[in-house]
Amino acid sequence: MFDIFKILQGNEGDKDYKKKPVIVQGITGKFGAFHTKLMLQYGTRVIAGVTPGKGGQSFDGVPVYDRVAEAVKNTGAKISVMFVPAQYFLGAAKEALNDGISLLIAIPEHVPVKDSLKCLELAKAKGAKIFGPNTPGIIVPSVIKLGIMPAEPFEPGNVAVFSRSGTLMYEVSHILSTSGFGQRISLGIGGDPINCTTLIECFDMVRERGDVSSVVVVGEIGGDAEEQLAESIISTGFDKPVVAYIAGRSAPKEKRMGHAGAIIYGNFGSAESKVSMFAKAGVPVAKRPAEIPILLAQKLKQKQFS
Repeated sequence: MFDIFKILQGNEGDKDYKKKPVIVQGITGKFGAFHTKLMLQYGTRVIAGVTPGKGGQSFDGVPVYDRVAEAVKNTGAKISVMFVPAQYFLGAAKEALNDGISLLIAIPEHVPVKDSLKCLELAKAKGAKIFGPNTPGIIVPSVIKLGIMPAEPFEPGNVAVFSRSGTLMYEVSHILSTSGFGQRISLGIGGDPINCTTLIECFDMVRERGDVSSVVVVGEIGGDAEEQLAESIISTGFDKPVVAYIAGRSAPKEKRMGHAGAIIYGNFGSAESKVSMFAKAGVPVAKRPAEIPILLAQKLKQKQFS
């Protein structure tokens, strides 16, 4: 089982506990530079950047290398946040995975499906994880911020938030925070048609964790990720309280809405299909984000008295 928390924060007693080293691929580009500054401000230990041809330079005191292998050799980093353009994603991801990166946060969107599939196959062979493409990233509040999410919505706690949507991940986490439900982790699986890490795999990462009390799933129309998740909750007996929200309920059929993966064909991928399957799994679905903490409080109370 992939222990994401061990990679993100480590174990008590580690010399770098809650200060794990991170590299940024594409650190000197416009978006890489902007978001690296914000990650550094949050306290993320960005220890190296990688931009071919820019080796020997530095960015905000962070040394820049030409190759991932050099950055890993000099820092011991296992985490990379990738800001390279989609057309360079395959080469950059293969380099990272082959040179020792265990957790790859893939920010670019519109990555060719065949490239995502090739990277997914390599990650499985290496025992690594890719989140994305088209992910806002991962945040463990007050510990580490990896990606493009703003810091303000997130507060430490014991709810896991898994989202197909970036902006809704922020909004839902903010609503939870202001309602007294902090997050143990909030992450986006990505909005492209191929998610290199699925919702089911995210649930497996927190299944046995005593510091995760419950899960909030932010889904959206298109694909069958939510239906598959509901089936997994039933078949595996996932026993933590789960609450869901499905974006795009009013979207017309066979029209892509926002993300490349958010498209309905007939009844396939419809909000109705997802709500129906979640109901079978005992997962209440909020009609609007503001209902999520209300439903979560009810599920936690039921768990307490069951």
